[in-house]
Amino acid sequence: MKAIVGLGNPGPKYDKTRHNAGFWVIDAIAGRLGVAVDQPAAKSLLALTAWEGVELLLVKPLTYMNASGEAVSAIARRYQLVPEEILVVYDDLDLVPGVIRMRAKGRAGSHNGMRSIINYLGTQDFPRLRIGIGPVPDGVRGVDYVLGTPAKDEWARLQAAVEAAAQAALTWVVDGVEAAMSRFNRAWAPREA
Repeated sequence: MKAIVGLGNPGPKYDKTRHNAGFWVIDAIAGRLGVAVDQPAAKSLLALTAWEGVELLLVKPLTYMNASGEAVSAIARRYQLVPEEILVVYDDLDLVPGVIRMRAKGRAGSHNGMRSIINYLGTQDFPRLRIGIGPVPDGVRGVDYVLGTPAKDEWARLQAAVEAAAQAALTWVVDGVEAAMSRFNRAWAPREA
């Protein structure tokens, strides 16, 4: 079994905010697989499904972003998953909108949700898929930006990135992190000069 965990904040108030990019990817994957992520368990909403013969758990934590580690560790315990079997998908201020990056492991950076997960799992050695939402404009507080709604042109780029991220995540399920990195990190590089 593998799990794809999209980070975000639960509730309609946050649905369209940049910080919910991880939830958007989970919704995109669920749409492709024809499942609903609506089963409450382990401080999350879940869907248990399969992709290319691999049992797959889609996860949307209900703990709010800054406490994401509570849900991810509960999922790991409940389903007896090691960190390498859990892909975490989240927004990243260091990447421009429309860019995605898969990594096998790494630090939390400035992301509180990732900091919480690393703290609860006790390791940085788990795969992650970042969705670019940055940078924060001058004169805007980071928290206001991540909890803000993207403008129309930005939204179009984010939707394309979400679709690519959904495919990258499914590639990870079957072929692993290196294959997903090779295929998607180059294809979704920044196009700005």
